[in-house]
Amino acid sequence: MIKFTKYRKIYFGFSGALVIASIIALIVFGLKPSIDFTGGSILEIEYAEERISNEEISGMLSELGLTSAYVQPTGEKGIIIRMKDIDEEMHQQVLSALFQETGLAEEIRFESIGPVIGQELKDKTKIVVAVALLSMIIYIALAFRRVQRPLRSWQYGIASVFALFHDILIPLGIFAILGRFYGIEISIPVITALLAVLGYSINNTVVVFDRIRENLLTGGETFGQIVDASLNQTLARQINTSLTTLFVAGAIFFLGGETLKYFALALILGICAGTYSSIFLAGPILVGWYHFRHRK
Repeated sequence: MIKFTKYRKIYFGFSGALVIASIIALIVFGLKPSIDFTGGSILEIEYAEERISNEEISGMLSELGLTSAYVQPTGEKGIIIRMKDIDEEMHQQVLSALFQETGLAEEIRFESIGPVIGQELKDKTKIVVAVALLSMIIYIALAFRRVQRPLRSWQYGIASVFALFHDILIPLGIFAILGRFYGIEISIPVITALLAVLGYSINNTVVVFDRIRENLLTGGETFGQIVDASLNQTLARQINTSLTTLFVAGAIFFLGGETLKYFALALILGICAGTYSSIFLAGPILVGWYHFRHRK
């Protein structure tokens, strides 16, 4: 049996270093929000014949200085381009560049998303995350209400939230670095992926905690031994689940095109961090908390 909790201080130190580095990256570099949050312009075009590739469109827009434009295919021959707010002169230059490639295209719509909508999206995202975290704490506290020894049920909820912050901060720190050096933006698909990571991570953690609860009810060992046994019993299940999910996310990242690339990257980073935390952090945090209480 692998004694995970024996080396918990090493896990805590490693995770603490990653979290601190992520926080520093977020403070120094910050996140680069897309027009979903800052406002900008949306241009929709329908081609009469074959639609040109996203890479060609991005190249033409880069020549005009629109390096952060987001190109999304729609229907069989249409595209939607999201970019920073542009004036009418730049609008006509974009149309000219796009139409000269094929000549047969029609502008469906051109409109602006103001900063008020962007701020509304930011506020709603913060509310969704806060409600999700609070709901998870309440759920775990209720699910583990029958287990009050050696730790109270709400302490399982707090331990899971520590793991969740770890799972979210690390991908955000990496995106802050990527945004600073490669111009990668935080968009609604990325936020969606991070919210999915929250659910994925808490599911893994609850699986471990549920096995701890079952083993506690049978008794017969120390708390540290019970946590180690529970982690060993759920280890294969967690690794298999993570690998199968990573295979799909990896396929999306490499084969899914530019529109899904960073959505998949956020999933990959979050799943890796979530798998690590559910095995090496959540249970050891409980054991560390238990020993701290008894030393007092």
